[in-house]
Amino acid sequence: MAHILVIGASRGIGLEVVRQGLERGHRIRALARSADGIAINDPALEKVMGDATDPASLAQALDGVDAVVLALGVPKDWRFVLKPVTLFSEATRTLLPLMAEAGVRRLVAVTGFGAGRSRAALSSLEKLPFKAVMGRAYDDKSRQEEMIEGSGLDWTIVRPGILTNNRRTGDYKVLEAPEAWRNGMIPRADVADFILTAIEDGSHLLADPVLVR
Repeated sequence: MAHILVIGASRGIGLEVVRQGLERGHRIRALARSADGIAINDPALEKVMGDATDPASLAQALDGVDAVVLALGVPKDWRFVLKPVTLFSEATRTLLPLMAEAGVRRLVAVTGFGAGRSRAALSSLEKLPFKAVMGRAYDDKSRQEEMIEGSGLDWTIVRPGILTNNRRTGDYKVLEAPEAWRNGMIPRADVADFILTAIEDGSHLLADPVLVR
């Protein structure tokens, strides 16, 4: 079993990775500003309060881990629509050299459909509302992806479609070929399942699939 650092562990996909990782027998180190609020108690879970852009927090959290899951999210309000977003690129810029220094090679990072190369797969009907609502955040996710791709680490970039809170199904599509990329719904729990399987199997290295139902 692996010792996994989950960055952005207090909610969303990160929290699902924590839950499922513990169920699958992994040791989990959960890093978030509100890590103490994670309502899970398990001897295999270590809750670490810290900032994903702070070098000291990240360096300490990387000690002794086998893999890193980077699952940051934007605030659940309109700030990310109206103001510049830099969280994803700042955290990634800080994390990558620290991983190399610590000898931690495996990184699975969650971005989203519409980031990086997948933006070209948006339909004409999707492009205008996407740019208006998610454009700033996804511009930064695209910068994040570019850094990861040039890092020299054993990375996987995960691009889920429209996220739901439905239960894990285990029945989802992993679209690796750009010509197959499309948008669609997917539960956060299924994204977490993919992330953990990729870490366990060492699969999808240097790949950037889109995940949909």
